[in-house]
Amino acid sequence: MSHQDPDLARRNRRVALSAAAVVGGMLGLSFAAVPLYTLFCAVTGYGGTPMIGAAAPGAAEGARTVTVRLSANTNPGLPWRFQAEQNSVTLRLGEEALAFYSARNQADTPVTGISTYNVTPEIVGPYFHKVHCFCFDEQTLQAGQQVEMPVTFWVDPKIAENPETRDIRTITLNYTFFRTLADAERAGALAKAGPHVGRASNASSTQPSPTVTR
Repeated sequence: MSHQDPDLARRNRRVALSAAAVVGGMLGLSFAAVPLYTLFCAVTGYGGTPMIGAAAPGAAEGARTVTVRLSANTNPGLPWRFQAEQNSVTLRLGEEALAFYSARNQADTPVTGISTYNVTPEIVGPYFHKVHCFCFDEQTLQAGQQVEMPVTFWVDPKIAENPETRDIRTITLNYTFFRTLADAERAGALAKAGPHVGRASNASSTQPSPTVTR
């Protein structure tokens, strides 16, 4: 009867354990993919996602201006009226600006929504910084309730140093609100929830801004 080499047996055990760890890690990453991707985009500006959390440095003397257009979209599965309170904001590079969106629940029951956002053209994502916003935070509105949703942001002066972005004078900030999956399931409307952000709100480091009830 042959005997297995003890060193070979130990190596085989290490290989088996390593393989199990890799499989377990891949499984965990598959569950975390959406929030991790959202966090990655928010930190790097990838895919037109604005950078978040950094304070504005202040506008330098003679800094040029840029116009930020405000866009609001609502998924058909969410019975809200969501809109920007102004069409655009013009600010100097490095200067912090404040804008408002508003949302009204048109249903006769409470409804919870959650928003995604990006900026266009996508190349300006790394230069567009949001200090406070309502993105990726669940918002529950009572029947007929209307709230204002503030967002503060600034555009990095370095946008004027990049040959690919220095001539950009207009940026569009896009928000889209969806019904949360949990709320849609409770209401029996999960099939109409549409493309969704899942529960990415838990991964975002954005500081939530207070909503103002009207």
